[in-house]
Amino acid sequence: MSTSFLTVPGLAGSGPQHWQTIWETQHPDSFKRIEQDNWDWPNRDQWVARLQEIIGQLTEPTILIAHSLGCMTVAHWAAQFSSPWIEGALLVAPADAELSKRLNFVEGFTPIPILPFPFKSIVVASTNDIYATIKRSKFFADSWGSEFINLGKKGHINAVSGLGDWPEGKAILKSLVSSELAGF
Repeated sequence: MSTSFLTVPGLAGSGPQHWQTIWETQHPDSFKRIEQDNWDWPNRDQWVARLQEIIGQLTEPTILIAHSLGCMTVAHWAAQFSSPWIEGALLVAPADAELSKRLNFVEGFTPIPILPFPFKSIVVASTNDIYATIKRSKFFADSWGSEFINLGKKGHINAVSGLGDWPEGKAILKSLVSSELAGF
């Protein structure tokens, strides 16, 4: 059975130049996106409920691919729910809803769960991310039982970072997948 991928964007969703969107476009048969009702005013209860709704419909092994506040959505989901279909999670640039003043308007994302995930995970972070320090990103990785990868100075690891289809991210994703990634 092949592995599918579920992208979990963060604040404002992921635009056309974001690596998440590029991956979805390149692999429409294996990538599906969580769509939130309001990308600009995140509400934890609503975002987690939508994630659970989609995960509840899964019928094959799936890797979550989260970015920014999407990482925190996954953390809150994992603290409340589980699924035998979730094989792992790639958590890129987790947004620190507790300490980032830029996120003081988001609702319900604090406190951030610091329980180990029941699936394999990798946290990828940058040393100059405006939404989380590298120290906090490492703390989240350690708390969640995740492997930690420091990319150096890559900003928020988003479209503004100029990563394109982010080949390095694809290589990291491959390490989470037990079956072959066709086309990667």
